[in-house]
Amino acid sequence: MIQGAGSNVGKSIIVAGLCRAAKARGLRVAPFKPQNMSNNAMVTDDGGEIGRAQALQARACGIPLSVDMNPVLLKPEADNGSQVIVQGQRLATVKARDYADLKPQLIEKVLQSFQRLKSEFDLLIVEGAGSPAEVNLRAGDIANMGFAEVADVPVVLIGDIDRGGVIAQLVGTQTVLDTKDAARIKGFLVNKFRGDITLFDAGMDQIAKRTGWSALGVVPWFGATRNLPAEDSLDIAGQGGDGSIRIAVPRLPRIANFDDLDPLGVEPAVELIFIEEGNALPGDIDLVILPGSKSTLSDLEWLISQGWDVDLAAHLRRGGRILGLCGGYQMLGKTLSDPDGIEGEPGQVKGLGLLDIDTIMTAQKRLEKVQAQAVTLGNTEVKGYEIHIGRSNGPDCARPFLRVDGRPEGAISASGQVIGSYVHGMFAEDHFRSKFLYWLGAPGSNLNFEAMIDETLDDLARHLAAHLDLDALFALAE
Repeated sequence: MIQGAGSNVGKSIIVAGLCRAAKARGLRVAPFKPQNMSNNAMVTDDGGEIGRAQALQARACGIPLSVDMNPVLLKPEADNGSQVIVQGQRLATVKARDYADLKPQLIEKVLQSFQRLKSEFDLLIVEGAGSPAEVNLRAGDIANMGFAEVADVPVVLIGDIDRGGVIAQLVGTQTVLDTKDAARIKGFLVNKFRGDITLFDAGMDQIAKRTGWSALGVVPWFGATRNLPAEDSLDIAGQGGDGSIRIAVPRLPRIANFDDLDPLGVEPAVELIFIEEGNALPGDIDLVILPGSKSTLSDLEWLISQGWDVDLAAHLRRGGRILGLCGGYQMLGKTLSDPDGIEGEPGQVKGLGLLDIDTIMTAQKRLEKVQAQAVTLGNTEVKGYEIHIGRSNGPDCARPFLRVDGRPEGAISASGQVIGSYVHGMFAEDHFRSKFLYWLGAPGSNLNFEAMIDETLDDLARHLAAHLDLDALFALAE
């Protein structure tokens, strides 16, 4: 089990690299994360959803996605509440304080999934969540040491030297842990080092001496991680190509499935710009993408409070285009109704009115992998997935953006400038992305996005093999 001395120390990427390295050694390997908190999710082959990081890790292993890889997924909907997904399906929406009452029944599901994977694979690489140093959360824990104890797995702890204070991170974690929990940690590694790693030899010796843990290595900064899907919205950032096509994305408070944008961010011709709170949408952009949202109604209210509704109208008057994905698609319509109070108080709110559609929120979530044809792009074939609540209907749906298994999907405005769709992941399809960029005025694309992801995972595995004692690390599992 890989745990971190803090959040965002690189656990997910390290696990992905270790998975690919284990696969290269001929091991049947799978990822596992008992509890994850993320609004970036992926539909699995067995009809559920898991965190995006586990989907990447499964890809590194070369295996299909399964809900057992992430049996508990928390999707924040408000500042103090989250949707609880258990083995791929929605269980409830609970306040943070009430979640503790669910944990006794959740650990049973977690162990059930763990045992199923354990029986099928040679090696499981488990990812913790947050940090075990948050000892105030130890009682009832199912994400870090609580899981490690009941599943009886050894732990390797990661420190992040890029933040500074890495010796205190690691030694301090041992200091605050219960003696039995601290004894479960068998080794440590230091991540994100910039410069000559030999300069930290004395630091590694100090940590090993003070903790008694095995020093497994120092991982230099690996810049190519920017090519891999990010799970935490704090990690997403604009990326710059030559700027021939400029795409702006309002950064919504509850932005979800933002890995939709990753293939555009690495396109040489695209400059992808995330618009932060308090800033206007630029006046010289070609396309605005309204991304998915885990809390569509509140994010719509927030978007309007920023004045971005006015900016979107001005963008259209200048001849610009807008694409709404999932929650962003719903926001573009005339009304959003939530009669059962799924996202808050029951009622109806006005949408942006840029598509002639109306949306009704429904309790049943649609989780499905799809194959489609892009109607306006020469019926170009595209694959993706749907993961949403709500149904949208209206006159603009008579001009669908896609056809999914023969049925119309999405909507296009009468002007052709505004498009909405529930399908995620379509930009990962090279031919579709090339046609879409050509429609925007770019010459198209020669980028093989899927090959780039696999090449990056291979490079990451070699990077870890060069700087970590993988023999010692994998021997811990034996």
